[in-house]
Amino acid sequence: MTLTRIIGIDPGLRNMGWGMIDVEGSRLIYVAAGSVHSDAKRTLAERLKQLHDGLTEVIQTYQPQEAAVEETFVNTDPQATLKLGQARGIALVVPALAGLEVCEYGANKIKKTVVGAGHAEKAQVQMMVKMLLPKANFTSADAADALAIAICHAQHRGANTLAKKLAQT
Repeated sequence: MTLTRIIGIDPGLRNMGWGMIDVEGSRLIYVAAGSVHSDAKRTLAERLKQLHDGLTEVIQTYQPQEAAVEETFVNTDPQATLKLGQARGIALVVPALAGLEVCEYGANKIKKTVVGAGHAEKAQVQMMVKMLLPKANFTSADAADALAIAICHAQHRGANTLAKKLAQT
């Protein structure tokens, strides 16, 4: 069986979570997790650059072959939604620039895949991530969410590949 490394990315302007897993058949193997931070005292452009540079370093260090990013949900605050969208742009473009195929998943699909319920609480997601990846060491909710995104992609990647092939015919 082939070993595939997946990075899950939880977009955020302040903290962008990332989680790295290896997948071999149906086996999930924890590799690493963390967060890339931006300095709130800096301009938006400088903060986006910090996220870009940090995520680029993570990808160069761990060399994933596939990437998955959580889709943005609409906030009640339009300014916050726009800023999150810009951070999400970084989460999409950095792996794409590294030559990775990037898949996107909604929060409910991620929760349903990992926990079994689309409206699961954060604590339930973290508990299931720890059960599925017993060696996982995450120090933030962002990193745990990113691991959940990677797990979701590991479960749905075959269906995504098939759908893309069918769309091309």
